[in-house]
Amino acid sequence: MKNVSKVIIFIFIILCLMLLFIYRKIIFINHPPKERYPISGIDVSHYQGEIDWNILASQDVDFAFIKATEGSSFVDEYFKQNWNNASDTSIILGAYHFFSFESSAETQADNYIKTVGSLSGKLPPVIDFEFYRNYANNPPDMNSTRTELHDLLDILEKHYGVKPIIYTTVKTYYKYIKDEFYDYPLWIRNVYYSPNIGMANKWVFWQYTDRATLLGYSGSEKYIDMNVYHGTEEDFKSLILK
Repeated sequence: MKNVSKVIIFIFIILCLMLLFIYRKIIFINHPPKERYPISGIDVSHYQGEIDWNILASQDVDFAFIKATEGSSFVDEYFKQNWNNASDTSIILGAYHFFSFESSAETQADNYIKTVGSLSGKLPPVIDFEFYRNYANNPPDMNSTRTELHDLLDILEKHYGVKPIIYTTVKTYYKYIKDEFYDYPLWIRNVYYSPNIGMANKWVFWQYTDRATLLGYSGSEKYIDMNVYHGTEEDFKSLILK
C-alpha cells in the first residue's frame, strides 16, 4: 500500500507541475492542426516595432490584424506604416480598435473611421474588447458597458456595411458577450485550450498563442500573436469587403 501511495503522490506532483508549466507558458498545448485550420495569421501593434512585411508574408501568414486605434484619440504610432507596407504583400489585412471603458461609442467610432478609412479589399473592422489595468478586478457595469459596445458596433456596421468582429478573452466573453452579442463574428483569445471547449461553432478566429516567434520585426516585444481562421478558404474570402 505504501508503494501505491508513493506512486499516486508522484503522479499528482507531476500533474501539478505540468499544469503550472502550462499556466506559466513554459509548456504549450495549443497546436491547431494545419489540415483542420489551413488559414493562419498574426496580429501586431507598435510592440513589434519596424516590420518587414515581405519577410512575414513568406512565413505562412495569410492574414494580419493591425492595431489602429484605442479609445477616443489614441492612434498606434506604427499603424499607417504597417497598413501601407503590408498592403503591398499577399497578406489579407484587417484593422482593430482597442475598446475603452472610459470613452463614448461615438468618439471611439470616429477615431477608428478617421484613422482607418476605407476597408475595401480588407477584413471587417475589429473591436478588441478585453479588461485592462485594474478592470479585471473591478469590472465595469455590465448594462452600461454592453450599451456602449452595442452603439460602437452599430456605428461601424452602418459605416462599413458589415458586422464588426469582436475580439474577446474568455473572461470578458462570459461576463459581457455571451448571449448578448450572439450574431457577431467572434475572435477568441485562448492561449491554453481550444475555444471549441465551451464555445464550439461560436468563433471565427482563434488567437491560440502569444508566444510565437517569427522573422521580420524588431520591436521591444520579441513574441508575436498567432491566430487561425475557423473555416475554408472560400469562407475566408467571403469575409473580405468589396
